[in-house]
Amino acid sequence: MRLIASLCLAAGAALSLGLATPASAQTSAAVDHAELRALGVLVQPERMRADIQTMVDFGTRHTMSETESETRGIGAARRWAEREFESISANCGGCLEIVTPSDTVTGRRVPTPTEVVDVVAIQRGTGDPNRVIIISGHLDSRVSDVMDFTSDAPGANDDASGVAAVIEAARILSAYQFDATLVYAVLSGEEQGLLGGKILADYATEQGWFVQANLNNDIVGNSEAQSGIVDTTRVRVFSEGTKTVETETQANSRRYNGGEVDSSSRNLARFIDGIADRYLTNFDVEMIYRTDRFGRGGDQVEMLRAGFPAVRISEGAENYDRQHQDLRVEDGVHYGDTIDGVDFDYLAQVTRLNIISMAALASAPAPPTGVTIAGAVQPDTTLTWQAVPGAAGYRVWWRATTAPQWTYSRWVEGGESTRIVLEGIVIDDYFFGVSAVSADGYESPVTFPGPPGDYRVAPAQ
Repeated sequence: MRLIASLCLAAGAALSLGLATPASAQTSAAVDHAELRALGVLVQPERMRADIQTMVDFGTRHTMSETESETRGIGAARRWAEREFESISANCGGCLEIVTPSDTVTGRRVPTPTEVVDVVAIQRGTGDPNRVIIISGHLDSRVSDVMDFTSDAPGANDDASGVAAVIEAARILSAYQFDATLVYAVLSGEEQGLLGGKILADYATEQGWFVQANLNNDIVGNSEAQSGIVDTTRVRVFSEGTKTVETETQANSRRYNGGEVDSSSRNLARFIDGIADRYLTNFDVEMIYRTDRFGRGGDQVEMLRAGFPAVRISEGAENYDRQHQDLRVEDGVHYGDTIDGVDFDYLAQVTRLNIISMAALASAPAPPTGVTIAGAVQPDTTLTWQAVPGAAGYRVWWRATTAPQWTYSRWVEGGESTRIVLEGIVIDDYFFGVSAVSADGYESPVTFPGPPGDYRVAPAQ
């Protein structure tokens, strides 16, 4: 990561903003980067409060709501988001390319043809621009009746909070240059069937992007559960265990040899968990071994259907009285997704996690591809992989098959080194993977061997 603006960080400021000191290492192999720690200090909760208030003031942002008005409806909201990106781009010398991919759709929740528009800002990488890290949130909102597009639907937490995190990430990260491309995506149509997520996935496919990660932020601003218990210390990261695009042949091999908990998305979640452990204080990632909450979905699902690694980031404690509800008071209970239900200090922590994770991913080499493993009926385990551009070396990882995180590692020096024999390490007893490391210590997520763990979309069969 190369700095464009000069930054100064005092240890006291880091602690007061919930940033970890170097003592809380992710693993013994991790390298602490002061520049990542400095990014967290730049997050401004009050700036995000103003963004959410602006979105709430549009009355409703329902996908089928008003598009011509400048003050109400989804049209006004998405034009506001586009202007925000334009302003950010002006401040960084035109570093953002702003596109508005769209589609006219009809369906069960869209009975009449409706144009669904995403607002996407692209910050091109300086070294590997086709490798893409995406942060996303959805702009549209709803009330109890998903077809009601006229009633006020403030959507302060679902999902103006996610959009505010996306825009804040753009404000901060646009002041830097990265090897990989960063994409800031404000999506529409989520409540009507993940429409904006599909538009984004289709656009990424058409561009030929290597999407290494999609961090989808949906409902990330509330810290008080429906029970009344307040928890500001955790955020959930949902990830699929086996790939949505897995073929029958791949599934048969995976069922026999393992990989149920080692998709590229799951190892992306592990990477984000490590970022929280290292750079944030009293704020933990709770990895959830599900694609999404039980029986529910988000825009990351469409990215997974396209074969891209993606996770859903959501608050640790949900209040369902404030989700998908008409604005009302019944028996003293306030229903509706209003701005008073957003904890902006908590939202700032979630945003820091996103920003630091994106910067770390974009500064590291790409995850290794072509990872293979051998060792049946042998006392040793052998791993091979393809050389990764920009890698100064590789870290080979292994863990017990029941362990949630990578535990043991061995360093392989040299970017052209693509093989290791782990003597005395029996393949039957562990799961294995490989990460790529840059000369300045930025490390990619781990790649599990074979199709289950590969980050690239496999060619069509």
